[in-house]
Amino acid sequence: MKSLTKFLMITILMGCSSMNYNKTVTNLDIQKFMGEWHVIAGRFTFLEKGVHNGLEVYSWNEKENRIDIEFSYNKEYFQGERKTIAQKAWVENTHTNAHWKISPMWPLKLDYLVLELAKDYSWTVVGVPSGKYLWIMARDKKMSKDLLTKILEDLKGKGYPVNNIVMVPHS
Repeated sequence: MKSLTKFLMITILMGCSSMNYNKTVTNLDIQKFMGEWHVIAGRFTFLEKGVHNGLEVYSWNEKENRIDIEFSYNKEYFQGERKTIAQKAWVENTHTNAHWKISPMWPLKLDYLVLELAKDYSWTVVGVPSGKYLWIMARDKKMSKDLLTKILEDLKGKGYPVNNIVMVPHS
């Protein structure tokens, strides 16, 4: 019941903005996007506070026609308890493949927008229409400060909020 309350609070908070950002990448190859993504930085939900070694793994589930997501991390420090959160996602916009509905638990389905993506799929940026949350992820555990700065400047130039960014430590 405690988890349900937390997820309901997230849903309410995600809708508490007058902003309705909907600009995504124009073409996302789902198969190339699958695999491991290290969470580098972002503006996170309260469930992600204290994350170390954040890792999202996306797997295409052919049978269910969806994306299975496993988010794992160490809580509070590098040797902290390893936690895993399973989620499911469905492609909402099949023209771009960059707008998904993600479900951390039934019956919730939240918007998930792929805002930016490197041509070689080495890094990506995901956000929500309200602008409240933002995840910058990469195939490698580390990202140069110059690249991170460029990504944030590009997002800001497109009207997506980039304040209060938190870095995720990786060992």
